[in-house]
Amino acid sequence: MLSCWPAVLRGGRLRMMMMNREEGLCFSRKTVLAPMVRVGTLPMRLLALDYGADIVYCEELIDIKMARCERVENDVLGTVDFIAPDERVMFRTCSKEKSRVVFQMGTADPERALVVAKLVENDVAAVDVNMGCPKEYSTKGGMGSALLSDPEKIEAILRTLVNGISKPVTCKIRILPTLEDTVSLVKRIENTGVAAIAVHGRMREERPRHPVHCDYIQAVAESVSIPVIANGGSSDIVKTFEDMEKFREATGASSVMLARAAMWNPSIFRQQGALSVEEVMEDYIRYAVRYDNNPFNTKYCLCQMLRDRVESPFGKRLHAAQTNEEICEVFGMTDFYNKTKAELEARRAALQTSCDQSEQPKLEDDVITMPVRFERRDYPPQISPKMYLLEWSRKEKLDQPVYETEQRTQDRAFQSTVIIDNKKYRSAMWEKSKKFAEQAAAVVCLRTLGLPEGRIGEEHSGLVNKRKRDVKKYTVLDDNESAARKRHMSEVPQEEEEEMICRTKVVNGVCGPTTR
Repeated sequence: MLSCWPAVLRGGRLRMMMMNREEGLCFSRKTVLAPMVRVGTLPMRLLALDYGADIVYCEELIDIKMARCERVENDVLGTVDFIAPDERVMFRTCSKEKSRVVFQMGTADPERALVVAKLVENDVAAVDVNMGCPKEYSTKGGMGSALLSDPEKIEAILRTLVNGISKPVTCKIRILPTLEDTVSLVKRIENTGVAAIAVHGRMREERPRHPVHCDYIQAVAESVSIPVIANGGSSDIVKTFEDMEKFREATGASSVMLARAAMWNPSIFRQQGALSVEEVMEDYIRYAVRYDNNPFNTKYCLCQMLRDRVESPFGKRLHAAQTNEEICEVFGMTDFYNKTKAELEARRAALQTSCDQSEQPKLEDDVITMPVRFERRDYPPQISPKMYLLEWSRKEKLDQPVYETEQRTQDRAFQSTVIIDNKKYRSAMWEKSKKFAEQAAAVVCLRTLGLPEGRIGEEHSGLVNKRKRDVKKYTVLDDNESAARKRHMSEVPQEEEEEMICRTKVVNGVCGPTTR
């Protein structure tokens, strides 16, 4: 284990690095799944581990997007999800890979990199900085291979991470135009205290058709004492499991990292030999369904495995599929899909029942509270608890709901109280946005009153449909009314469906805009 770390450590980094020596991931004599955009999601990582990979990297995730995410434990899937404000899952992981997954980020800012690293560090084995990707989506913000022109920024980012988190920090680079410049750079990187460095043996302007420069990787490996991970041999050298050792020996590296060879068939990591692509694809689909992978990501990865057969009749059927269910139909795995979805739904129902039993309303001062979090995915599009509460208040001829919103300055989280029929209702949990906080307050009110809230699978109440019929009725206008008026009444955005009075409170500072 000691060979995995620099021989020379300076200053305050020594104590931090000693902790990592005892607990951190070692990068010597390992086979590694490379970070690949759109490929390195959870199903592919788990599959690579099943087949024998020692370490798996996630796809590059941009620091600005990750910094806005909320960490959510998904009890139905048994995962930890990092969810963006638009409800997209940016990064999903699970306990099975926790000790062997490396989180790779794209960054050009030390402080923002540290924010993201702290967000994920308890759910991953190490954190990596992408300094090798030559694609525009990575370089346009000064990230990826653009960092190779700025060694000072490289040092600032890596030192900040090494000193700021408890997990090992690594980086992945491409080689520079000269051997001397490449060796000089990696020595500077080593002195930041990183645990390992992955080297793609091509220059920024080179592509897979160009030969990999094994001599550069070998020079790097000989010049530093930390593990060097050789990358870039998928086209020239690595075709089988045995070839990985040949690539390691040719480069003098500590470990080998595979990208495209593993993308085409991740069972290349099997010591017993690769499986057929057909068998691998079915294994991949099982993980994709089990972990509710985005169907377009599922299809993309399967198409990479098909390679030149993607234009075959079978490939065209796969390409036409729009959901994981349709993908399973193409592969004759409908029974598996139905069984897995039924198991997940049963788990969701059991968790909801348990949650409902624990979410009993409590009276705190003059406010009825419950520990409720609003989950957008639990409701159909264009339907929300606020809409249901507003329609109920109209049906009962009550004043429309009034929402009072607070915002904490330390984390910019929101909490709302809804006032209706002279009673106050509030969730005990803080939300990431004002809209979600108001929805959570509406859920507390509706559940306390025993009213429907519009959840998927809930028995239909007819409240919202009545409202929509009323709106449709109003769209039958006199011929003399303006087209703008017609357009306004016929479209009726969701915000108008939820119209109610909002008030703003300030908690420990200035609240952002919370009224419309």
